[in-house]
Amino acid sequence: MTIATGNLATIDLDGALDLTKYKWQEFHYEDDHGYLVHHDQTILDYDRERGTLDLLVRWGKDGGHCMVHRHIASTTCIVLEGEQHFYDYDENGKRATEPRIRRAGEHGLSKGPDTMPHMERGGPDGGVAFFSMHGGGPDAVLYDAYDKDMNVVVEVTPDMILQDFEANAK
Repeated sequence: MTIATGNLATIDLDGALDLTKYKWQEFHYEDDHGYLVHHDQTILDYDRERGTLDLLVRWGKDGGHCMVHRHIASTTCIVLEGEQHFYDYDENGKRATEPRIRRAGEHGLSKGPDTMPHMERGGPDGGVAFFSMHGGGPDAVLYDAYDKDMNVVVEVTPDMILQDFEANAK
């Protein structure tokens, strides 16, 4: 696979992605929105002082999503395998019926904060995406997580993700 990075360069990943060498943390539950949350993530690198976190997220073929969230920090995403499907929420908390789709090799940048929350999942064959979040400091909020009434229930920081990963990754 070749990833186009604008006018700057391309990245050739053919055969270079070995997902078996990482420890993964699995998330698997039904959220209060009534959707299956099911994905794995692994932390590639971080800088606590700068509030920076790089990770991979892997979705299976079961249609499992990540939680409903809104990026606060500047976040870059590159789809490495499969597809990434986004379901946006409107100002009334209604989820879009059709997803926005990113395919392997495509990338996006959220300069943060996002206007509205969304949820993500893989395509019909799942997906793997690289995320790089830049919050700007050790107490930076990377993203907000939402309940079914679209209230922020947690402001997620790099330390929260790191501590949870260290306690639960296998």
